[in-house]
Amino acid sequence: MIYNTLGNTNLEVSRLGFGAMRLPTKSNNADIDEEEASKMLEYGIENGINLIDTAYPYHSEGLDGNGNSEKFIGEFLNENSLRDEIILSTKSPSWLMEKKSDFDYYLDIQLEKLQTDYIDIYMLHALTETDWNKVYNLDVLDFLDDCLASGKVKHVGFSSHTEIDYLIEILDEYPKWEVVLTQMNYLDEYYQSGIMGLNYLKELNVGSMIMEPLRGGRLVQNIPQEIQELWDMAEVKRTPVEWAFQYLWNRDDVDCVLSGMTSLEQVKENIRIASKTDIISENDQELIREVARTYRTFLGNNCTRCGYCMPCPHGVDIVNCLTEYNIAHMMGDPKASAMQYFTLIDDDSRADSCVDCKECLPFCTQMIDIPEELQKVYEYFGSEFDHF
Repeated sequence: MIYNTLGNTNLEVSRLGFGAMRLPTKSNNADIDEEEASKMLEYGIENGINLIDTAYPYHSEGLDGNGNSEKFIGEFLNENSLRDEIILSTKSPSWLMEKKSDFDYYLDIQLEKLQTDYIDIYMLHALTETDWNKVYNLDVLDFLDDCLASGKVKHVGFSSHTEIDYLIEILDEYPKWEVVLTQMNYLDEYYQSGIMGLNYLKELNVGSMIMEPLRGGRLVQNIPQEIQELWDMAEVKRTPVEWAFQYLWNRDDVDCVLSGMTSLEQVKENIRIASKTDIISENDQELIREVARTYRTFLGNNCTRCGYCMPCPHGVDIVNCLTEYNIAHMMGDPKASAMQYFTLIDDDSRADSCVDCKECLPFCTQMIDIPEELQKVYEYFGSEFDHF
């Protein structure tokens, strides 16, 4: 296993982190197959993974519930006397906070679930502009100060689903941020904070952790023929998984890549890839860019995210509705983007809130029939999250 220093934390982390969001399950998302999941963690730790990342809602029946991932991780580490061997990362459910005392309330619940008296990396979870403004007004920075002073938390950070401007705003508000988790893969260079966000984190020497390196598995499953033909042209032959991971590990602004693995075979394959140095040539870097360009030809519409259609007089988040639809359509499966569509876009801002007033039409630079496309978004994702 290869290790990196996580920003200014002085933590030496395996460049492959174990994401505990997609553990194997039995009857439903909350029913973790503990025997199989334990085998996966045992193999991962024995072969060099030293960072496990979880969160309050992971492996719950719904998106916002009290999930079983933290509980399982806590039991596993305690039963195997591994707590002090592992860098444990989890996240505060920012969207559930209604008053200042809620921060401590949920932290104490998480410490109990994890069977520990400290968390190595504690992040505010899935910050959007709305959630950041809410927790900021609830004095979350004072809470973070108290966490660090008490020793309950060793390092603080946040996971971000914001554009670059808001990422910078959040970073600039608090000098004690040490870790940021953002979404990144070779398709997402300009999605959310993208490569500009990674560059800014590098400038600040803030630790960079990556989620969705395989785009929910869509970059490695059911590869379109056009994409496979491009991969076959490469100087060095790699599997789609290798291309996706090595793209990230060849960047000097990526410290740790989290993978939500669901089988022991995936753990073994990912560790094999993470344990070798593989330099991507300039020709192969151009090939990766060509693969990304080809994937984008599968988009559902020609929205360029210019934002001229905004704000919608009825509150529809037109740009992000079309973005998540385009990404899901491009990858050929709504499941890959459904979670982001339903968690990052407010209930009354989704596509089904469009009333077909057509006030946006004169402003679209691509001459898209926006109400018609929003109807397609609604039909594609539905009105509630049922994609587990």
